[in-house]
Amino acid sequence: MWQRIRLILEMIKFRHTVFALPFAVLAACFAAFLENGAAPDDFGRRLAWILVAMVGARSSAMAFNRLVDEGFDARNPRTAERALPRGRISRAAVWSFTAASAALFVLAAAMLNPLAFALSPVALAVILGYSFTKRFTALSHFVLGFALALAPIGAWIAVRGDLGLFPAVVGLGVLLWTAGFDVIYACQDEGFDRAAGLRSLPARLGIAGALRLSALLHALSLAAFLALWPIGGLGGWYLAGWVAVAALLVYQHRLVRPDDLARVNQAFFHVNAAVSLILVAAALADLFAGR
Repeated sequence: MWQRIRLILEMIKFRHTVFALPFAVLAACFAAFLENGAAPDDFGRRLAWILVAMVGARSSAMAFNRLVDEGFDARNPRTAERALPRGRISRAAVWSFTAASAALFVLAAAMLNPLAFALSPVALAVILGYSFTKRFTALSHFVLGFALALAPIGAWIAVRGDLGLFPAVVGLGVLLWTAGFDVIYACQDEGFDRAAGLRSLPARLGIAGALRLSALLHALSLAAFLALWPIGGLGGWYLAGWVAVAALLVYQHRLVRPDDLARVNQAFFHVNAAVSLILVAAALADLFAGR
């Protein structure tokens, strides 16, 4: 059993939960402290359940994606060695993991508040439904961005039971940032997507056009993240973090060129993990400064 779980966690790139999870922590902390000055007595419990919800949501979405795309993965040279196409793990085991992860997400939402629980099926519909979007729209990258944007929005709802401007702007920044880096990642499959009849922006625009659009999306995401400075009453730490993130995104686009995709994984995995951690750490440093 543990061997199967290890294979599944590797298959779904469990360590990349770090992409969206920091933004959920950011929204939860600002929901608790931004206006109130002190967190609710049960904030620690709420934050723990938010983290459980994040792990359950992403794990179910990624495992479901591997199930839905198994046929394409088997035909794509880049993904043919994944555990499911190679038969190293059974579909039944992955289905069980998907169901358990989704149930964990719903349980966590129920432990937070009634609104979070009521919205949990909607969130599941978005994060699971993303797996089908490349079959009919090249805008699938934006659906993925919206799925990750639900992390800060959901975390705010989990603490406050309502929605505000701060989580909405965080979510917008996350949506644009995610869509931008997913376009870069999809450039690896531009030829396969065309041949398989899958829709993606690289397949539609070509790699050069897709990379230009990705750069624009990242510029817009930086604008959204900068808007958090006055909205959240942030200070110097956040501005320094924002400048560092801007430099990282510029570096990301210098790593990948239309005629050289060899460093896509470095741009995708390493840079984007640093982006979320740096930006969130800087915002939290300003939030808690002087407390």
